Amino acid sequence: MSDAQPLYDLAPLARLMLLGVLIALGPLVWVWLRNRKSTPLKRLQALTVLTLFLTFDLVLFGAFTRLTDSGLGCPDWPGCYGNASPVGARAEIAAAQEAMPTGPVTHGKAWVEMVHRYLATGVGVLIIVITVSSWVQRRQARQQGIAEPPISPWWPTFTLFWVCLQGAFGALTVTMKLFPAIVTLHLIGGLVLLALLCVQAVRHAHWAQGRVAERIAPALRQGLLWTAVLVSVQIVLGGWVSTNYAVLACTSFPTCQGSWWPAMDFAQGFQVWRQLGMLQDGSHISFAGLTAIHYVHRLMAYVVLAALLALVWRLYKAAVLPVQARWLLALSLAQLATGLSNVVLDWPLLAAVLHTGGAAALVVVLTWALASSRSTAAAATATAAPEESQAPQGASRRVSA
Repeated sequence: MSDAQPLYDLAPLARLMLLGVLIALGPLVWVWLRNRKSTPLKRLQALTVLTLFLTFDLVLFGAFTRLTDSGLGCPDWPGCYGNASPVGARAEIAAAQEAMPTGPVTHGKAWVEMVHRYLATGVGVLIIVITVSSWVQRRQARQQGIAEPPISPWWPTFTLFWVCLQGAFGALTVTMKLFPAIVTLHLIGGLVLLALLCVQAVRHAHWAQGRVAERIAPALRQGLLWTAVLVSVQIVLGGWVSTNYAVLACTSFPTCQGSWWPAMDFAQGFQVWRQLGMLQDGSHISFAGLTAIHYVHRLMAYVVLAALLALVWRLYKAAVLPVQARWLLALSLAQLATGLSNVVLDWPLLAAVLHTGGAAALVVVLTWALASSRSTAAAATATAAPEESQAPQGASRRVSA
């Protein structure tokens, strides 16, 4: 049944969009009721923070969808067998489940997949509202001659573009049958979306509280940036492990298959553009290839953990960004615990979802720290510029006098 179904069936698109609007109405009404006596800018700030929270939940549910093998629960896009929900596709799903009782298409997996799409559509609607509100508030500020909002409307505009791109990768995830490179890019896209929303939320919060970015030493700022880069690389490697189902290639710790350097085939493991479980020549990927994927992620984990702990120590020593430092320490230890649990406890679902959630939380906290800080060298340059620009004016006044 799934082979006869067109990969793209846009028939239920309008109903799915309407459902996304209905889902988004809940957060929108909640923000309005909580902030009905506040300014429009304050409501926009609250909506941005709430959208960030819901996007984090969406990333977690996306991990749950992938880890329960529900990514092909509906083999077409954007609906399910041309319907807006699995209810209208009961006969097709039942036929597919009867043919293959464990999947990839079952009633339960179809619902998991479609709920993920519903939530993604709702988040997309919220980002549309944020974008439109940002442009409207900027226009009103210019017409009234008052200070413009603290966030350029191009930030939410680019975020809207990114969420559309993310939706395209979501479609390709289904239509290209869980192609590992596409699924990994879809995960990365979700984390970039988190970072974009986090920057906007932080800047809104600073404006509301009358705060400015905290000044930190240039070396510490660079350490923060490089740690963020290392974490990003590790997340990509982790996504590659998950999308290739290579977690169980090593089931012991600290060794792998009883060896500190097990048999590995890096050429197979990091052949990027290929089908799931296959190589470009049509042969199956070897166990040594899966081992290479897993073990590179594990080796990189040691480097990233050391970098995070060193960063936390430097932040505490410099007495800057204390809240972010505590979060980084807690998340680093949590990632270590959930990562070990995935290996020694045979990849339990809860630990696997929490491991992805921990990675997403690290992205948010590191983005929060970067958006909340500024190099002292850059700050000194920024404050010196106005003084230099005023000097000639003062000198000319003294000459004229």
